[in-house]
Amino acid sequence: MIEIREQHAAGITIRLHEADNVVVARTEVPLGARIDAENVTSRGQVPAGHKIATRAIAKGDPIRKYNVVIGFAATDIAPGSYVHSHNVEFREFDRDYAPGADYRPVEMIPEAQRATFQGIVRANGQVGTRNFIGVLSTVNCSATVVHKIAEWFTPERLADFPNVDGVVAFAHGTGCGMEQTGEPMDLLRRTLGGYARHANLAGCLVVGLGCERNQVSTLLKEQQLEEHSRLRAFVMQDTGGTRKTIEAGIAAVREMLPEANRVKRETVSASHLSVGLQCGGSDSFSSITANPALGAAMDLLVRHGGTAILSETPEIYGVEHTLTRRARSPEVAAKLIERVRWWKEEYTVGRDTQINGRVSPGNQSGGLANIFEKSLGSSMKGGTGPLMEVYRYAEPVTQKGFVFMDTPGFDPCSATGQIAGGANVILFTTGRGSMFGAKPVPSIKLATNTPMFRRLEEDMDINCGEILDGTVTVREMGERILQHTLRIASGEASKSELLGLGDHEFVPWNIGVTG
Repeated sequence: MIEIREQHAAGITIRLHEADNVVVARTEVPLGARIDAENVTSRGQVPAGHKIATRAIAKGDPIRKYNVVIGFAATDIAPGSYVHSHNVEFREFDRDYAPGADYRPVEMIPEAQRATFQGIVRANGQVGTRNFIGVLSTVNCSATVVHKIAEWFTPERLADFPNVDGVVAFAHGTGCGMEQTGEPMDLLRRTLGGYARHANLAGCLVVGLGCERNQVSTLLKEQQLEEHSRLRAFVMQDTGGTRKTIEAGIAAVREMLPEANRVKRETVSASHLSVGLQCGGSDSFSSITANPALGAAMDLLVRHGGTAILSETPEIYGVEHTLTRRARSPEVAAKLIERVRWWKEEYTVGRDTQINGRVSPGNQSGGLANIFEKSLGSSMKGGTGPLMEVYRYAEPVTQKGFVFMDTPGFDPCSATGQIAGGANVILFTTGRGSMFGAKPVPSIKLATNTPMFRRLEEDMDINCGEILDGTVTVREMGERILQHTLRIASGEASKSELLGLGDHEFVPWNIGVTG
């Protein structure tokens, strides 16, 4: 387990663990600056969020942050030196997976004392946080049609249905020219099926072309979906083409609106919250402020009976052993190890992807030297509790507590899998300022630092930079995040919703061959 301690920055640097041989610059550190707490002098100009050596580090020795190895010295590094990708080597090292060694059951809050929110209870017992009607394409060939259907329902045309949050299209770039059987097609179908049955949809249309590999009839059959008044399907080649399918789709949605509008929110337990955890545009402060604070919030949510879904497999690589050690069983740990090995030994072999070392230019500028350092922060979003289950992409998440879903690190694609699995809220940390929405669920943005929050306040919901400023603790920020999440789940609009984001972020993971 990564040890998270309350950090109150003093001076110009932050020490995260007594065993570390680097500290993090809280503000820009000029050449020759004296760092009294570490008894060193800066040997170069170091940007805020970047690392400074506090002792001599010999070539080949590990670089430690939070007492976790984030790389190895590529050359001898003198005390006070700037430590970044220019002198940090990325290479494999042995990690002790020790399945279940640190497993501890959650101390649950008694049901009568659990937090609540105002949710939408569906006939099947699912609880939604929003009330949309969705229009899904089975194939890219029907993408324009589903967008045209959704676009017809302007705010003016929905004015008589105030309890409906909107009509949203879910179009994508695949569904044909792909493998007809096997995991790529199974993955696409379970993604579409997960959206079609999502608690945040009051109704759904499924629209196909007719000759595609991902046939409407096969999709419905394999996903055990049956047509009824709230689930309709159209095949363009049978319906009469583009214009007639758009007209038929509009008519079908209009028939669904009165029933969709009859929903009423009611008080429900926070145990009905399923939160997809995301980070994008990360910086070095992510592991100091927003991510551990989000982890603290998820530890609380899990105690209230809710579900926290950590994902982005490339962004736990290097620290996956801190998760397997908390697994509730060897079988759960083995599932995670298998997914990591698939990424390393099959999916990304020979590819210039972040799991093989290099992070994005924005991550680099924000102070992250490599994927090990990024993973250190990314994994903190899930909190410190036991790992209860591991899921493949878009599989239905049925296990309560802290779980993991195998997804890419690409945020829209990762969030799409989480939502298909049942997430009804997305919590998204960012250091550089990622702009993101995720219909049909609300997305809440957590800023890692105050300057970025102030610059992008229209997009950011919560300023976790207050931890860095010394005005609030990680634990207090975690409480604040959970309370804010309960309000958003109850219907209050998030910043991304106010900006109208989320119409184009449906991105199923395409892992197969296109031919």
